[in-house]
Amino acid sequence: MDTITNWLRQNLKGDPILWGIVLLFSFISIAVVYSATGTLAYKKMGGNTEYFLFKHTSLIFVGLFFMWLAHRIDYRYYSRLSLYALLASVPLLIFTYIMGGDINGASRWLTIPVINQTVQPSDLAKLALISHLASMLSRRQQHVDDFKTTLLPVMLWVGVICGLIILSNASTALLLFATCLLLMFIGRVPFKQMAVMVAIGIVVGGVGLTSGQRYKTVLSRIESFTDKSKPVPFQLEHAYIAEATGGIFGKGPGKSTERNIMPHPYSDFIYAIIIEEYGLVGGVVVVFLYLAFLYRGLKTVMNSYGAFGGLLSAGLSFSLVLQAMVNMGVAVGLGPITGLPLPLLSMGGTSLIFTGISIGIILAVSRGEREIRPMVGEPADTARIPRVSQYA
Repeated sequence: MDTITNWLRQNLKGDPILWGIVLLFSFISIAVVYSATGTLAYKKMGGNTEYFLFKHTSLIFVGLFFMWLAHRIDYRYYSRLSLYALLASVPLLIFTYIMGGDINGASRWLTIPVINQTVQPSDLAKLALISHLASMLSRRQQHVDDFKTTLLPVMLWVGVICGLIILSNASTALLLFATCLLLMFIGRVPFKQMAVMVAIGIVVGGVGLTSGQRYKTVLSRIESFTDKSKPVPFQLEHAYIAEATGGIFGKGPGKSTERNIMPHPYSDFIYAIIIEEYGLVGGVVVVFLYLAFLYRGLKTVMNSYGAFGGLLSAGLSFSLVLQAMVNMGVAVGLGPITGLPLPLLSMGGTSLIFTGISIGIILAVSRGEREIRPMVGEPADTARIPRVSQYA
């Protein structure tokens, strides 16, 4: 027993409660995805109902491996890595929009040769932008009110990345933009400059949306949500049925009936399946776990001695939890349909890897704040952080 405990202490560093939350999410995800994909696997895989169970479980383990790998790296090196990732994201997003795989009227996916696995470059761009924004703001804490030094480079990167993403994925772009604004607020950027950022974001977002692939879809979904005279969309109607029939304690694991009718019960509307099978109690537990995740991420911020670590942890924590809240809000009718998956729970491919990397970076910050201290004579905000260009 002591040997196992010592091994865990040496290899699983950082916030132990955050590790526990992520592992609990993983177990819940395996159980719910197995239930939600049973019918799909039976129809498409010749009766092999365990196909997606093994596939999803293997991807979760891959995601956990990347999370472990990311948490072993000194988080300050992500300051430089984020710039390189951003520079790679721009051509990838452009290439995907022009040549990417078209699914449901949107070019969001690239297929990786040999392994034949699809990837969304927007996942890389989102992670890179949040990390680099944290780096830029941490280096400009003495000049956050200077337009040329702070707002101009921030505006450039946020505008380019969100503008390219909104061409084919409006919900992800809007959520990323909101996360960037939160990060700017935490980074002490004046409200006047944030107002300028919002105004420019509206212009860039409007141009990108109207000239992109999702304009009609976005309008249709907003009209369906705001116009109560229109019938409830099919998938949302069956999400309501799943939630209403789940009751307080649910029908029980694997006993969902709406999974056989609802489109994408393993992804966009997996929260409805959770409530149907585990009831209101299960739904509340999931919300509590996300709030606990956010609390541990922000606790890392409060314990941070440097601006970069705190901003990095805050940005990534808010990004994951905001997406979760939007997904669950859509499932219960609090917002228009978005198509965003439920992070840590929905079935996915490479998105699980990027989620794992994001959480690994948060764990790296919590580990670093416990183990790393500034070198003598170095300012806390930039202690041993690799140098990047002032306007990067």
